[in-house]
Amino acid sequence: IAARELHGDEVLGKLYTALGTRIHNGGEGPTHDAIVGALEDVRLPLSLADYAEKDTYDTALRASHKEGIDLVGQDVGTPVIAVPGPTGERVAFFGPVVTPAPKGEEAARLWDGTLAVASVPGFFELKRTRTQGPIFD
Repeated sequence: IAARELHGDEVLGKLYTALGTRIHNGGEGPTHDAIVGALEDVRLPLSLADYAEKDTYDTALRASHKEGIDLVGQDVGTPVIAVPGPTGERVAFFGPVVTPAPKGEEAARLWDGTLAVASVPGFFELKRTRTQGPIFD
């Protein structure tokens, strides 16, 4: 939240990816060093890491989380994705949970499918059991 508030929405994708790469792929876990390293990776001020230990943005963080959960419903978890629905309203789903993450044309097909199911007002859920753990490549 601090990164968004101080540097804009455009930094979030790269920062989120850098954090995920260090925490999950690199096995660093959600540590102060992982945050500092991710900030370094995306050339953001390292001082942003200090906000992880402060309550400065707690209210904004809770509001952001609530916004996502309010869109998708209280009976699911995260991640949450919100896309345009048939009349332009935001339609949210839990997910996606995909491993390994698709790339190229496969990713485009998944995105198109997400938009397609969001266009059906009565669509709620599609799920199957995971048969493998996360693959980060």
